[in-house]
Amino acid sequence: MNVFVAGGSGAIGMPLVRALVSAGSQVTAMTRSNEKARQLRALGASVAVADALDREAIMRAVEDAHPTHVVHELTALPKDAPRRARDLDATNRLRVDGTRNLLEAAINAGARRLVVGSFAILADRGQPAADAASAAVHSMEQQTLEATHRRSIEGVILRYGMFYGVGLPSTDAMIEMVRRRRLPIVRGDQGQLPFVQIDDAVCATVLALDKAPAGSVYDIVDDHSASFAEVVTTLSEYTQSPHPLRVPAWLPRLVAPYLARITAVRMPLSNAKAKAELGWQLKYPNFREGLAPLLKRAA
Repeated sequence: MNVFVAGGSGAIGMPLVRALVSAGSQVTAMTRSNEKARQLRALGASVAVADALDREAIMRAVEDAHPTHVVHELTALPKDAPRRARDLDATNRLRVDGTRNLLEAAINAGARRLVVGSFAILADRGQPAADAASAAVHSMEQQTLEATHRRSIEGVILRYGMFYGVGLPSTDAMIEMVRRRRLPIVRGDQGQLPFVQIDDAVCATVLALDKAPAGSVYDIVDDHSASFAEVVTTLSEYTQSPHPLRVPAWLPRLVAPYLARITAVRMPLSNAKAKAELGWQLKYPNFREGLAPLLKRAA
């Protein structure tokens, strides 16, 4: 298998490249960073340094790689997670214009399949897009599915839960904030957030490259959803940090409105389809089990 990974130096990109190389695939990882390019080469991948918003550059990069499979993991998120809507502007562009460029490049290069990493919380589930971020996710998914319907390429959508795990900047940032008691929880938090441990997300992505029927859409999530309060409390317990502060709901909405909206989501999702069709087996069925190895070392 010859795989082109767009967003190869991102949160899932780097461990995905590592897993694909270990499995014997020929891998070309695309990044905008020369420093990350060196890290990707050290993993055994070929590297294309290009910007997905530069149509000509990405057309050349994908054509030079001659991939059979392309993976779309393009984001430009802050390392400590987006807090306001404007923190998503760059990622929104990648999900709209970057997807258009990558899709055209993949088809032009003769790739058979495009696997797209989407975001479960913002995915279209029969409701109008609530904001620019939701509209961008909808555009990314629709572009892929429409190309599949035209039989231009085999598109597959993976709607990931919120990533956590070893070495992820977002997880490391949360741990540091919890230790300093700077990550409060909302009183009466009834959220039901979909999460997925990063290694399990990588496993599902590798399986989808070969096993998913064209046009399939999967929720790639843990067996159990959890509230943000549960996650912060667990981090506090595992790191033996002071108990987190409890605040009224209006305060996070004032200082970090996007994060407040996301963490208040009630979205219990099922991974049954991914398990049945891909043969996906989770190593970490819930965030407590997924965080335990990491946090016992960090404590």
